[in-house]
Amino acid sequence: MTIARPALSVLTRVRSALSSLGPSEARVADVVIERPDDVVGWSTAELAEAAGTSTATVIRACQSLGFRGFQHLRLELARSAPMVPRDEDDIAQNTFDDAVEAVRLAQESVDPAQIELVARALDDARRVVLVSNGFSGPPLQDFAMRLSTLGRGVEAPVDPLAQQFAAHTLGEGDLCLVLSYSGANVQTLRACQAAADRGARVAVITSYVRSPIGRTAHLVVATGPAGEAHDVDPFLARLGHTVVLHALHSALAPRSGVAEMRHVVAEALTED
Repeated sequence: MTIARPALSVLTRVRSALSSLGPSEARVADVVIERPDDVVGWSTAELAEAAGTSTATVIRACQSLGFRGFQHLRLELARSAPMVPRDEDDIAQNTFDDAVEAVRLAQESVDPAQIELVARALDDARRVVLVSNGFSGPPLQDFAMRLSTLGRGVEAPVDPLAQQFAAHTLGEGDLCLVLSYSGANVQTLRACQAAADRGARVAVITSYVRSPIGRTAHLVVATGPAGEAHDVDPFLARLGHTVVLHALHSALAPRSGVAEMRHVVAEALTED
């Protein structure tokens, strides 16, 4: 039986594309996010006036956001779930709501075929080096340990310099698997470039389809830019990245010896 997926809200779609817009188009998107109930009843000219731009820019902005035009945007806004005012004091509820939207964004953004290709590359690689820095580091370190439960040994240096050393020793038949929220971390880029220059395949999990790291990689899994652009801690984006890593683990599990590792966990638990 096929179960319908919950639709991603129009406002989440607009937020996710905001960072890719130019200044004038971004002002249009900001007005849509801040005043969605008003936009439903406006004309193109009224939205243009509110955004301090032209009607032509409004139409371009709507198309850049994935709609056919302004009327299509208005229709989708009107069809979306009733817009309940957000209680800024309810931190816990807002955090859960944002997390749900971030995972939905990742679900709609990720191409499942790319996950299968990365899983196959992991399975086929002679050596695998994992590269990530900053806030992207912990999820990939966790993935390294989980791969070990499948009997798949990988190298996951924490130090950026050690990552560069490892990348420089890769060659044909090897894989450099990279996690980067922005796709623009200098240390991560250097390791990717070193691996690619030596004939290794480079697979990247990132938030943005278009980023410097994407131009170096052979395989890219993009989850969409959840949260505000340039957040110090891209927590919401990491949720999508973590789900992708789990999907990779699940894709590899059927051809692994995961059952042989369960006794390790069982023996680590105290009986007291």
